Amino acid sequence: MVRNTDTLVEAPRETGIASDESMGAGPRPGTYARGTETVDAILKAAHDVLIEEGASAFTIRRIASASGMKVGNVSYHFPRKEMLIKIMLDELLDSYDKLLESEVRQPGISPEDRLRLIVKLCLDDIAGKRTTRLFTELWALANHNDFIADRVRAFYQRVHDFIGEVVTELNPALSPDEVHTLALYISASMEGTTPFLGFQKPWAQKMPQITTIAAEAMVMLAKSITPEQIARKL
Repeated sequence: MVRNTDTLVEAPRETGIASDESMGAGPRPGTYARGTETVDAILKAAHDVLIEEGASAFTIRRIASASGMKVGNVSYHFPRKEMLIKIMLDELLDSYDKLLESEVRQPGISPEDRLRLIVKLCLDDIAGKRTTRLFTELWALANHNDFIADRVRAFYQRVHDFIGEVVTELNPALSPDEVHTLALYISASMEGTTPFLGFQKPWAQKMPQITTIAAEAMVMLAKSITPEQIARKL
């Protein structure tokens, strides 16, 4: 059971976490209305606390302090910190979708170049402070909170689906399950660079070379791997 003692509104006892329905699976949860000065300030504070101070500091009380508001004001809009995570991930995914639409989903770009672009965009993003720290802290929160774990999983599923679209073009012999397996591998390979090559990490200066290697390696792998190779047990 997940318990969040920093919030004013507790989750139902039967589940320990809020469901998608109670969290607001519709347009926005609670009394949230993006674009209002108060809500924007809360979301910015939540974002900054998670990046600068980490998962252990990510409480409604600390977010209220960082935004210069009372705890009651923050909890009125976001009774649970999970709501903030949901909105942050939804809006981050929306920004990535727009980036992919403008940079990758363009006519005249070959499947090979589309995959190269995806790898470059992802690794360039990982090299930045926001992504290096944000996702490290989200993974930490997900270890102890089922709702956050599910939102992170849903986020990455969208990433895998997009990679899978390109993999299908490059290797039509693969079944949908094999495409997903390969997309998962590509995604995991990129995310795995975070502790080594992310922002201020030990080998961050090597990211440009690693990006070049990864882009070419993933294209070759996606084009050449066979169903038999994916199924083979070592």
